[in-house]
Amino acid sequence: MADFEPKIIIFSCFYCGYSAADLAGSLRLQYPANVRLIEMPCSGKTDARVLLEAFERGADGVYVVGCMEGDCHFLKGNIRAKKRVRYVKKLLDEIGIGGERLEMFNLSSSMGPRFAEVAREFTEKIRKLGPSPLNKGGDCR
Repeated sequence: MADFEPKIIIFSCFYCGYSAADLAGSLRLQYPANVRLIEMPCSGKTDARVLLEAFERGADGVYVVGCMEGDCHFLKGNIRAKKRVRYVKKLLDEIGIGGERLEMFNLSSSMGPRFAEVAREFTEKIRKLGPSPLNKGGDCR
């Protein structure tokens, strides 16, 4: 497992999560190169099907980044995303993939250092879990 590099997919809200990622880049903060950031108009647009499809396509771990609770630009999108993540975590446990491979984080646009920290911590967590049971060399696209 020492040479295992997990494939991580991040579904990120444009207003806060993506801006935090941009800030992390501007500050030249280091985080793993194996994370793939997918910009969403709102974390609330990330539905269960999309989360499951990421695992189907070879992701070892997935997380959603939304605005801080109470600060969603679309009012309650991040609350909907949180409920969907909770639901899909249960599904992942039931089908044997493991709900711990999916998480949700709330960040503001000024939290570039926290974005990089979350990326590093989540990648390490997935590295310890090992490859996803579904990972058959998918390309995560």
